[in-house]
Amino acid sequence: MGRSASHIALECALQCQPNICLVSEEVEAKQMSLDDVVEYIAKAVAQRAADGNNFGTVVIPEGLIEFIPAIKKLIAQLNEVLTDPTTGEPREFKSAEEQIEFVLSNITAENKAVLESLPADVKRQLCLDRDPHGNVQVSLIETEKLLSAMVAKKLAAWKAEGKYNGKFSAQHHFFGYEGRCAAPSNYDADYCYSLGYNASRLISNGKTGYMSVIKNTTAPAAEWVAGGVPITMMMNIERRNGANKPVIRKALVELDGAPFKYFASKRDEWARQTAYVYPGPIQYFGPTEVCDQCTKTLALEHAK
Repeated sequence: MGRSASHIALECALQCQPNICLVSEEVEAKQMSLDDVVEYIAKAVAQRAADGNNFGTVVIPEGLIEFIPAIKKLIAQLNEVLTDPTTGEPREFKSAEEQIEFVLSNITAENKAVLESLPADVKRQLCLDRDPHGNVQVSLIETEKLLSAMVAKKLAAWKAEGKYNGKFSAQHHFFGYEGRCAAPSNYDADYCYSLGYNASRLISNGKTGYMSVIKNTTAPAAEWVAGGVPITMMMNIERRNGANKPVIRKALVELDGAPFKYFASKRDEWARQTAYVYPGPIQYFGPTEVCDQCTKTLALEHAK
């Protein structure tokens, strides 16, 4: 879960220390192709197999596929051609086949080649499944299955060349529903209560058009600072449904930020070793340092 940004994947990696965690923003910054991502995973699998570890864990962010430059370019054009320019609404088609044929006839040769290179089910998901805004529903694209199939194919080729001697069998699990259904921590409850209470105070004082914000959240809740930010100050122009619209910019993982830098300094070690950490269940009763912990991302951002 997490849609486009990789905040949740990064926090999970900081908490649990998996062998691999992909960060979509880094994939885009490095202009990695789909094959580059597959090779990165396959090399880690091969190295662990050489060490006698035919097992491992990979964390994949939900929106990874739309950060791969070639696919991002394809998705951008799909969002354009599947929007009716006169109404700004998604185009209507009599059948899925008609919609796919329309797509193939109205995208560039470069984007068509990328689309045709993908497995049939992924191709259909890109062409057919749209959210209410007319955009690709990245959560419905089973990126983990696409990557594991491509990794398996690459490892089979390496085995034939004598470059790999391990075993590979992937097990997938999408954690979006568990993540949304989990009980809140004390920190979560305090933060959300504070946001709601602060919003009511903004309204009662006539400060409409503001977003409720809480600062100093790495300190105990009694020391948090409430405030408000005008919504208009957070907006910029983005392309939506084939038109320019004012929206709040996505908050993406900052590659020069402390959380990502810490992760980057540890990931080669975690890839080779089996250094998994089990954070344990949420604690509601006990010392504040146990029950009211903020996220590791937030702690690293504030050098805690």
